Amino acid sequence: MEKIDAFKQQLNTGYNTSGDSITLGAALFDGLAQKEVIIKLPLKTLNRHGLIAGATGTGKTVTLQLIAESMCQAGIPVLLMDLKGDLSGIAKAAVLNPKIEERHNLIGIDFKANETTSEFLTLSKEQGVRLRATVSEFGPVLFSKILDLNDTQSGIVAILFKYADNKKLPLLDLKDFKQLLQFATAEGKEEIKKEYGNITSTSTSTILRKIIELESQGAELFFGEKSFEVADLVRLDNKGKGIASVIRLSDIQDKPKLFSTFMLSLLAEVYTSFPEAGDLDKPKLCIFIDEAHLIFNEASKALLDQIESIIKLIRSKGVGIYFITQNPYDVPDAVLSQLGLKVQHALRAFTEKDRKAIKKTAENYPISEFYKTDELLTSLGIGQALVSVLNEKGIPTPLAAVHLKAPASRIGVLSSEELTEIISTSKIAAKYNQVIDRESAYEILTGKISEAEEDKKEVEEKPKTKQKAEKSVLEKASENTMVRQMGRTVIKEVARGLLGVLGLGGSNKKKKGWF
Repeated sequence: MEKIDAFKQQLNTGYNTSGDSITLGAALFDGLAQKEVIIKLPLKTLNRHGLIAGATGTGKTVTLQLIAESMCQAGIPVLLMDLKGDLSGIAKAAVLNPKIEERHNLIGIDFKANETTSEFLTLSKEQGVRLRATVSEFGPVLFSKILDLNDTQSGIVAILFKYADNKKLPLLDLKDFKQLLQFATAEGKEEIKKEYGNITSTSTSTILRKIIELESQGAELFFGEKSFEVADLVRLDNKGKGIASVIRLSDIQDKPKLFSTFMLSLLAEVYTSFPEAGDLDKPKLCIFIDEAHLIFNEASKALLDQIESIIKLIRSKGVGIYFITQNPYDVPDAVLSQLGLKVQHALRAFTEKDRKAIKKTAENYPISEFYKTDELLTSLGIGQALVSVLNEKGIPTPLAAVHLKAPASRIGVLSSEELTEIISTSKIAAKYNQVIDRESAYEILTGKISEAEEDKKEVEEKPKTKQKAEKSVLEKASENTMVRQMGRTVIKEVARGLLGVLGLGGSNKKKKGWF
């Protein structure tokens, strides 16, 4: 009994916070919730990232919802990756039922139903605010990493971006870049070779295949205008509560390349556009990535390196990243070591491999003098989890087995009618859902290719011999060609000037968007 009392005191001290916090639930001893030991997470350290892990059906998604809605109530906007389609319920208040009542009686915490102001976003044709980014906003380095190109191919991409920038060719969508590839190996080959270096058709063919692979996963819907501005992720509602931006991704679970592309571009944009935040009382934004293994399993080494770098640095911008997955080892060690909050639901030991994985998982948590962590991992019930977090001084708290409280919002999927109703009240849908297809590299280069073909045809059709009249046919042809070329030059210069005014004239005039 003395040992239990001493450990309760240790937990109370470890999870006590002088600043604002969110409540997870009550500590668990011998299967019973101890009301006098309430487990809280300090807002101050929520930018130190986190992990929610556990076997299927143990309550990971509900825990995600609980933490995310609690952040919103504390004035922290959140971004949720909803790959299974079951996070939409956060937008509606829960209805008290006997199960919720029983749970809250056990943990000694009053239940108050509450909805969270929500925006529904989409990468595909689903209902919601459209998320897009232009190719030029990615830049050559990130675009090459997404396509998993080697150094030679990446160098060609850099040349093509430079050429497009110098010639004021807007690269808005994948169609633009594909046309530039074609131009670089045909009509524009000599021009580009003279100014920038040789480009081989073998390399451009490989790059084209990579782009087609990306297109096959629906990326043509993502690349284009109008680019989404990440500032719209950090909005508060009229009550000062954080808005939950829910990205509907249930139709791209089988398209990991597109998901990785989107996630990397989003994280990179947040990092580059958010100012250094210093030591804040609470994060500016928290991002929850469900089914995180889809990012890491399919990502190239270059992508993984980029993600790891961003995770290490982005917390200084006041942003927390939370990964939700079945096993902690779905997350690379370099990322796992950066995660301050760990919520571990039950794991199942059906095979020898499972038992080894459980022992290895237990080693990721602070050593406990009270719990046998590896044994406890297989005996936790639904809605129960092991928790460790960084306190306000950045020190890991003692490992606590926790009986979690129920979310204040509805658990489950909203009906299509409810979704339509919420989306119709969006304050940003009109800004992003309009279709924009301005003249860009595709149209400009198509015109150049047509002109080259026309000139070639004229040359081929010229008579080989003609007698001179008042002026020779050759002189007339020369005059016509000069007039035509002068006209083209004037038109191109005017077009370039207009594009420059519109913010598409080069790297120093890019519009505000992802990048």
